[in-house]
Amino acid sequence: MEHSHHPHAIRDRIEEGPKTSYLSDWVYGGIDGAITTFAIVAGVVGADLSTRVILILGAANIIADGFSMAASNYSGTKAELDDYRRHRAYEEEQVETIPEGERMEIREIFRAKGFSGDDLERVVDVITSDKTRWVDTMMVEEYGMPTTYRDPVKSGMCTFAAFILCGLAPLIPFFFSFPNPFETAIALTGLVFFGIGSIKSQWSTQSWLRSGLETLGIGLAAAAIAWGIGHVLKSAFL
Repeated sequence: MEHSHHPHAIRDRIEEGPKTSYLSDWVYGGIDGAITTFAIVAGVVGADLSTRVILILGAANIIADGFSMAASNYSGTKAELDDYRRHRAYEEEQVETIPEGERMEIREIFRAKGFSGDDLERVVDVITSDKTRWVDTMMVEEYGMPTTYRDPVKSGMCTFAAFILCGLAPLIPFFFSFPNPFETAIALTGLVFFGIGSIKSQWSTQSWLRSGLETLGIGLAAAAIAWGIGHVLKSAFL
């Protein structure tokens, strides 16, 4: 959707600042939940084992692997946030202890952007007149760090929720004893993959059809590999 370019709308949008997106956490958890659970189903079916085994291993995967994914995402997101805070604390200290050196860095940053003469000095004066603005500028320009970060707890929770919701799809036909449960599980899991791809196209330049088919292809490839491994192991050990 196009942004409004009315002066008041622009001012409100800039003052509000950039919004934090948890889309990647949902996509990450959803795809992994569907793939890993269906991989278990396909592997067990390929090995010609019972429905009971499918349900036990599938449920264990949803709970254990879902929690593991959430914990890993939490830890990774928190590590990024901690790194940002470490660099920011360092820059704040530098601004306090050696302000002239930090002013020179600001000057060189904007000189490289094409500012010169009085314009350059005016930019330097404006930025360094406010410590928060000064440090914000250094974080972006010197370290290339974003201005917003995802909350680690929310990231982990989004991944866990998406993992469980999408991971249940391959188990539903076996839990409710559908006719031809494996074929139904393939269809349901395929719909999940296609749905995730189609939805995430709203935040990309890809069409919903192309994005859905791309995600579907990735998921089915993983499922085929799992089924093949189960079939080979069945022949080798059973």
